[in-house]
Amino acid sequence: MHTRKIESKNGKKGNDIGRLLVAEFKENETRLFNEIMEVFRKYPDFQKYEVNYAPTISFPNLKILPDQRKVYCGKREVSLTTKEFNLLYYFAANEGRVLTYEQIYQKIWGNYVQDIENNTIGSHVCKLREKLYKACPDRKFEIRCVREIGYCFEAK
Repeated sequence: MHTRKIESKNGKKGNDIGRLLVAEFKENETRLFNEIMEVFRKYPDFQKYEVNYAPTISFPNLKILPDQRKVYCGKREVSLTTKEFNLLYYFAANEGRVLTYEQIYQKIWGNYVQDIENNTIGSHVCKLREKLYKACPDRKFEIRCVREIGYCFEAK
C-alpha cells in the first residue's frame, strides 16, 4: 500500500488536506479487500475512485486485451493504430451483429458525416484486415462486409 501527503494550494506543508491510498490486491485476497472496504463504508464522506476495466475478448486464435490495448493472433502480437484497435474491439464486442456505417462512425469517430463515412470506415477496415489476416492466416474469424449497410464480425 502507498499513501501520499497532499500539499495545500498555498504551498504550505504540514496542512493535510487529504491523503491518497492506492492498494492492489491479488485475486485470492478477496476477504482482505472486503474487510477494508467495509471500514470505508462506515464513513459516508469517504471518496472512492475505481478504475473501469474493459473485458478481454477472446475467440479461437484471437485475443483482444483492451486495458493493455494489445491484440494477439495466436501468440503473435498484432500492431494496430488507435482507430484499427477501436474498430476491432467494437466489432468483436458485437460479434454476429451487423453494425451500420452510421453506428460504426459514431462510435469510433464520435460524429456522423453522410457520404464520407463509408470510404473512411472502408479504408480503416481494409488496413485492419490486412494486418490481422497476415498475422493470423489460420484465423477462425472474419470481418464481413454487408453491402451498403456496414460490417459484421463473425467467429467461425
